[in-house]
Amino acid sequence: MEPAADAIPATDPFALFDAWFEEARASEPNDANAMALATATPEGAPSVRMVLLKGHDPDGFVFYTNAQSRKGGEILANPQAALLFHWKSLRRQIRIEGPLSEVTAAEADAYFHSRHPDSQLGSAASDQSRPLASRQTYLDRVEQLRAAYGDGEIPRPPHWTGFRLAPVRMEFWQDRAHRLHERRQFNRVNGGWQSALLYP
Repeated sequence: MEPAADAIPATDPFALFDAWFEEARASEPNDANAMALATATPEGAPSVRMVLLKGHDPDGFVFYTNAQSRKGGEILANPQAALLFHWKSLRRQIRIEGPLSEVTAAEADAYFHSRHPDSQLGSAASDQSRPLASRQTYLDRVEQLRAAYGDGEIPRPPHWTGFRLAPVRMEFWQDRAHRLHERRQFNRVNGGWQSALLYP
């Protein structure tokens, strides 16, 4: 049996996230920053999809989306969410829960304009989550915008923005042999963190 000293340390959860994330970036073949984002309707019906982490610090975890999409509507109606990172190469996962708030317009502008021009055009042309008659309709809209803006700056659509999840709970899970896994949960209490091991 593996020694108890292998337990996930009771340390700063952000430092632990950073360490695990760096290992994932070195070992995952694709999109180490991919995370499942779970939201819910005002009635509590859940929905989940994969998004990409685009920034993180002690204030929270940031992703970008169309606020007029299904997920955007759910976030605006019920700004509580959960994230899940699963790194198969490391046999680890991290769950993060907390409220969401919109990033500043300056943050959204900066990230939008850091993207490839085709990605900017694709976002501007998309009525995300709405019915689409054919893929060609979408591609035609992209080309119309390309012709309209030429080599000029593509303005960020006002509904294209980012959200920051401020964690109140973070849980780290490490696979172990024979399903004798390790779990440690961190809970935000009075501005600090309390942690405890959980049964797997």
